[in-house]
Amino acid sequence: MDRLNTAFAAETSRRRFLGRAALGGAMLAAAPAFGQDGVDLHLPGGPSTRPMTSAFPDKGEMILQRIHPPLLETPMSVFDRDVFTPNDQFFVRWHWADIPESVDAESFRLNVFGHVNKPLSISLANLLKLPRVEYAAVNQCSGNSRGLFQPRVPGAQWGNGAMGNAKWLGVRLRDILNIAGVRPGAVQVRFGGLDQPVVPDGPDFFKSLDVDHARDGEVMVAFGMNGEQLPLLNGFPCRLIVPGWYSTYWVKMLNSIEVLDKPDDRFWMAKAYKIPATPGGNVAPGAKDFPTVPINRMVPRSWITSLGEGDEIAFEPSIPVGGIAMGGTCGVAKVDVSSDGHTWYQTTLGPDQGKYGFRRWDGRVPLPHRGRVALMVRCWNTDGVAQPLRPIWNPGGFMRANVEITNIVAA
Repeated sequence: MDRLNTAFAAETSRRRFLGRAALGGAMLAAAPAFGQDGVDLHLPGGPSTRPMTSAFPDKGEMILQRIHPPLLETPMSVFDRDVFTPNDQFFVRWHWADIPESVDAESFRLNVFGHVNKPLSISLANLLKLPRVEYAAVNQCSGNSRGLFQPRVPGAQWGNGAMGNAKWLGVRLRDILNIAGVRPGAVQVRFGGLDQPVVPDGPDFFKSLDVDHARDGEVMVAFGMNGEQLPLLNGFPCRLIVPGWYSTYWVKMLNSIEVLDKPDDRFWMAKAYKIPATPGGNVAPGAKDFPTVPINRMVPRSWITSLGEGDEIAFEPSIPVGGIAMGGTCGVAKVDVSSDGHTWYQTTLGPDQGKYGFRRWDGRVPLPHRGRVALMVRCWNTDGVAQPLRPIWNPGGFMRANVEITNIVAA
């Protein structure tokens, strides 16, 4: 009977991820209906209000940054409910607007080729038969919080919500590569998806990892997200998960894995998503001709989520505050809060759901006076790295990670 129950559970799980995802009739070709109310992201460098929309398939109420391609930001209030971001409010970021409006899981194939002994064409059903792995990991856009950079930089003017934490279910990339047989001399592995450029000379979106990183046993090809099938806008039928790295490497609608015997010199690795080769990716505003490297590992960050910018509260000698933190490539060690920028108070950390995920924190701070009070939160990761107090700057608007300030009013 136990074997029958196990087999039934496995088959039920298999069917859950063998569905068909569709956006519906030309949903991305027309502007979705917007709500009457917008949200102020408090961006210092330009227009700060964005409309809210719930018109995108499989998505609840989201902050609309762009329609073509869809850029949907998660409201900060969502992060106060749980360390896991719900699928229907998980941020969306695509580079090209030519996204398949439907994907048939039965005919889909994941192709593995290049510097391998045995090229593969893997159906989703066969992918689901491989040994599975599941873990929590934060997916954060390289340009998360770009709208807070001063001086302003070009690009999507995100607030802090171009991120999310999910429990991802899939198979190890290493297992797939072992089946194909990586040949000696392999250098990198390049990944591509089903989205296409919208102009004839536009570069296909490809990202690459060094071969040792690709085979480290942590990089995953995922088909499940928070116990459910991946939403199409978040990469159905499968996507790459690169824990601890920015989401530019988390290729959605993954359909090609190419093993290379030389470094990837295509646009999205050679020219795009480059950061200054300096501590923290920081340069002086206006700096030019500095050496660069491809963006890679995330760094620790933390946010207050129990209170929002400009919230009015009743004055009390001390108040509770809470939020989320992430360690980047390792776990969260501690989180401190301050209400004056000088005295810091240690908070209590919530359950550890895994070193790559969000971690809840809660604490109390005194209110030094009535009126405007600047609340601050700072995270240290388990490698001993702390958030810097001062913001960085670079022309890409990447890797913002400084201590954030939430101004409230105590009446």
